[in-house]
Amino acid sequence: MAGNSRRQGAVRKSKKGAQVGSGGQGRRALKGKGPTPKATERKGHPAARRAASAARRADKRPARGDTGPELLVGRNPVVEALRAKVPATALYVALGVESDERINEAVHIAGNRGLALLEVTRAELDRRTGGLLHQGIALQVPPYQYRELADVLEVAAESTTAPLLVALDGVTDPRNLGAVIRSATAFGAHGVIVPERRSAGVTAAAWRTSAGTAARIPVAQVTNLVRALKQAQQAGMFVIGLDADGDVSLDDLEAAVDPIVVVLGSEGRGLSRLVGETCDLTVSIPMSDAAESLNASVAVSVTLAEIARRRRSG
Repeated sequence: MAGNSRRQGAVRKSKKGAQVGSGGQGRRALKGKGPTPKATERKGHPAARRAASAARRADKRPARGDTGPELLVGRNPVVEALRAKVPATALYVALGVESDERINEAVHIAGNRGLALLEVTRAELDRRTGGLLHQGIALQVPPYQYRELADVLEVAAESTTAPLLVALDGVTDPRNLGAVIRSATAFGAHGVIVPERRSAGVTAAAWRTSAGTAARIPVAQVTNLVRALKQAQQAGMFVIGLDADGDVSLDDLEAAVDPIVVVLGSEGRGLSRLVGETCDLTVSIPMSDAAESLNASVAVSVTLAEIARRRRSG
């Protein structure tokens, strides 16, 4: 009867006999499953398997003595590093990150280079970067490939300009190292020398501060800085050390046009004794009495800028 609430549906006949239908009540149990998930999120999909494989490679533990891959973070540093063709293995992008020109360019370059593109949650990216300000993007870079000192000396010797190298003695902050590398590149130096012990290495933090220039200038890591400086002297280079009580002022540095190695000590203790004794000359930077010293990277920038000016005018 029409309107009978007890009606259970039409009777459907089949070979098994008469069966009562649901009257459409089963439709209420059908619920939408939402939008189709991305290929990388579908279990068993080739794209998902590739992403999982890339993630496993990214998480692989380094061998003993190997610093392993590191993450370069921040939109500008990542884009600069990709533009400079910094060796990289994967690009991480946080899910839901607000995209801009830098994010788009980073993804585009990474895709063209065939790098693994991994979308992770912001919490996961926080964990991977150790809580650094990553701006929703990170580039995984392998351990830096240092050059042999002999190769750096050869590069300097074959240059069309007078050889110019920068050596660091006891500079332990990787951000200072990155800034020194950036200044060395900007002012025409041919290479940077750092000792293995008690010194910063080219880590992700150094990569970030160098704004990608670490890919454009060779860096040699040596076991003994004094021995390396003597090797440079044997190659015909003049070694000058920056010292607040230097033999001459930077304003009077006539050797600026010659093949030279600029040696910088730590901001706190300056040049070590043996390194200072190895230098052919020590040079001071003239400045106001209001400041006792300069940051390591600033001191190098000032010195290299003056050397570059003298070489242009000479």
